[in-house]
Amino acid sequence: MPRPTAAQLAYGSCTVIFSTLAMLLLSQTSSGLGIAVITLSALALGLLVAMTVPLPKPEPSATAPAPATAPAPVERVPVQRETASVSASAAAAPEPVREHAGP
Repeated sequence: MPRPTAAQLAYGSCTVIFSTLAMLLLSQTSSGLGIAVITLSALALGLLVAMTVPLPKPEPSATAPAPATAPAPVERVPVQRETASVSASAAAAPEPVREHAGP
């Protein structure tokens, strides 16, 4: 059974308190049995109200159904890339890099 939400607790508690006060004031009872009956009926009413509060709806992504048919995966084959050919003399003797020393 899921835990009650804050709204359920608040609505149920307010219902118990206000219905108990209303029934005690309207009935003007002073006997222990009358107070016990009113208290139990207010608790039952509060429980009923707390259980009928609408629960929050789950996120749409969690309840979204999976597609009926998944597309077939496309097989990817790597392509060999051609590189630019470098002459043997350029690869053997790289040019020196010169930088300015600054001002």
